[in-house]
Amino acid sequence: MIDLQDKNHSPVLEEIGEYVGNPVFMQFCSEIKNTYKCDGKIEYSSCSWEKGWNVKFKKAGKSLCTIYPREGYVTVLIVVGRKEKEAVEEILTECTIELQNLYHQTQEGNGQKWLMIDLEDRDRLYADLLRFIRIRRNS
Repeated sequence: MIDLQDKNHSPVLEEIGEYVGNPVFMQFCSEIKNTYKCDGKIEYSSCSWEKGWNVKFKKAGKSLCTIYPREGYVTVLIVVGRKEKEAVEEILTECTIELQNLYHQTQEGNGQKWLMIDLEDRDRLYADLLRFIRIRRNS
């Protein structure tokens, strides 16, 4: 088992997938990779809030999302900025109550909301996250 805090061992995607132990991680990564034709970049974050290895997806220099591996699930960071805000709020009532609540409870700073969303299953929340990423990519 890998240690996500070990800065000296850069894991590969499959190792992170084994650590997570939930197929939703590899499915989500594949979906982003295939839809946007971009590879996830495995990076070590020294941030005191979320230290360790994560997977960042970017397209044309724009961050699509960052995936933080957990045991049994992942946490996906999606930034909703000024450009995306109106489009996100237009579809928000169609999204899961969980995502609506998270959106409304997240403080806005510099015109952005940094949403940290726990993902365990390939369900409605999974689909909603993909919609948010699509909005981010197209804005």
